Amino acid sequence: MPLTSGASAVRWETLPFADLSVSALYEVLALRQLVFVVEQTCPYLDCDGKDARAVHLLGRSEGGRLVAYARLFGPGGSFAERSIGRVVTHPDVRRQGAGKALMREAIARTRAIYGEGPIRIGAQRYLERFYGELGFTVASEPYDEDGIPHVEMLLG
Repeated sequence: MPLTSGASAVRWETLPFADLSVSALYEVLALRQLVFVVEQTCPYLDCDGKDARAVHLLGRSEGGRLVAYARLFGPGGSFAERSIGRVVTHPDVRRQGAGKALMREAIARTRAIYGEGPIRIGAQRYLERFYGELGFTVASEPYDEDGIPHVEMLLG
């Protein structure tokens, strides 16, 4: 289901874990599994115990379908700094600007919720350029996470 007018058609919402409905949580876990487990052929334990500490950013299409998602953390929630994780867009909306719109929204909402300061991410190496275009810089040596090369990146 393509976005009708690019990323601008996405409606954003942030919710603490306790405010996610059962159906919203199901949608989130289904999208994360579709991309991180099935598409990337990487069996791993997605439910890592961090969801309860996160604020969840959900991006819905005009029809209400979950097409973009990220977890937002305050300092100490996942890294020492504020952080963003589990960044994912549905395959149907890729190459339409949804990924950059998601990250811009995630950055803005992380700062609005947790205040100004550096934001750290654990990025898959093949996405370094994507995150670099958003202002992130490499802040660690490469490491393996679940068989996928990663690097930490920092936005000042």
